[in-house]
Amino acid sequence: MKTLVNAHMESKVDLSGIEKNQTYDYKIINKLDQKYGSSFYLLNVNKLRENYKKIENAFRSRYENFIIGYSYKTNYIPFLCKELSRLGAYAEVVSRIEYDLAIKLGEDPTRIIFNGPLKSQNDINYALNNESIINLDSIYEVDFVKDYAMKNQNKLIKIGLRVNFDISQNGESSLQEGYKVSRFGICVENGNWEYVLNTLQEIKNIKIVGLHGHFSTKNRCVESYRTITKKLCALARENISDSLEYIDVGGGIYGEIPKSFNMNTPTFEDYAEAICGIMNNEFEGFEKKPSLILEPGMAMVANTFVFIAKVIETKTVRDEKFVLVDGSVHNVKPTMHKKNLPMRIIRENKDIKTRERFNIVGYTCMEKDYLAHEIIAELPQKDDYIIFENVGAYTIVFNPPFIKERPGIIATDNNEFFVIRKKETIRQFFNEEIYCF
Repeated sequence: MKTLVNAHMESKVDLSGIEKNQTYDYKIINKLDQKYGSSFYLLNVNKLRENYKKIENAFRSRYENFIIGYSYKTNYIPFLCKELSRLGAYAEVVSRIEYDLAIKLGEDPTRIIFNGPLKSQNDINYALNNESIINLDSIYEVDFVKDYAMKNQNKLIKIGLRVNFDISQNGESSLQEGYKVSRFGICVENGNWEYVLNTLQEIKNIKIVGLHGHFSTKNRCVESYRTITKKLCALARENISDSLEYIDVGGGIYGEIPKSFNMNTPTFEDYAEAICGIMNNEFEGFEKKPSLILEPGMAMVANTFVFIAKVIETKTVRDEKFVLVDGSVHNVKPTMHKKNLPMRIIRENKDIKTRERFNIVGYTCMEKDYLAHEIIAELPQKDDYIIFENVGAYTIVFNPPFIKERPGIIATDNNEFFVIRKKETIRQFFNEEIYCF
């Protein structure tokens, strides 16, 4: 059986005669176009490794017992997940299909962190049989674990609990969209936490070994992570200090934001200083400090992917100019927000000097299929390429096969290009194993 890497190497593009170290050179992109199609994603593998090492160094230099659990849901391209595992990341999954992907990629089940609000009894049994790290989200999952424990009384069962508590700042909600209450986890304030704790601690072969506190915050500020870490540590020290193995602060931290966004965001060092400082203080007297788990997704992969689309036509309607590309808003921002992503135009003819205002639009039949609004630059011409940056987080997993097939995904690693997801064909678009003709 071929390894993933060997299979990819067979798909290398012949770049003989083209100068290297110019990933965005017109000749290189045109060569990739001829082999893989006129739109495709491009993963920068070296940038992925760089992100991993920056996060790891920021935290491990301050707290040695540190684990990165890569958030599969953010981007579960198999090559990417396998590369991060090779670097040392655990697999953080929130569904059985993601769990099964991690197993298929050869991940050690004990290095899988199983989160998420919807786990079946079969899912939980499977994860417990495999001795994976599992964080229970709701009371119904507690019932599944109790049943498993009764049927496996000679087995020590280790579980973690996702905890829900108030993280508002000065009475103002810190959650995404301004929600007052998070819907995830076991609530501390209403007595559910105490009930779950007492229920599980009464069962001799169950040990609560970790607490999980992922909250999706609207501004991803350091203060929110400071609040989360303090509360998790306090709950752990008060209730499970004898069995504690890990504190999991979840994910959601900012990565490196493009300069064009004009955002002053915390760095990896800022997050690490706050979180690790609390961990060191809280567990200073412990003979063995618990592991600190961070579950980055966006911070790890957002800036490692670009989407490249060929210009098909430039047209004028009344006094508006539209640049039609072989791509869609679904390929670059599936939530269809109005903010323009950082982008660059790769031109065949570099002599055009006149700057104009134009919109970049896609191939679908929707009026709102705008990849970018009101750009002022030299007008792109037919057969030019437009590169949309920072599309690695959620974009690819949200990308539907709508009207047109999903584009291929190419990786570049030390000046070599190879396919890691082929361009979809009608056989995959209408998979005969699931569609009835």
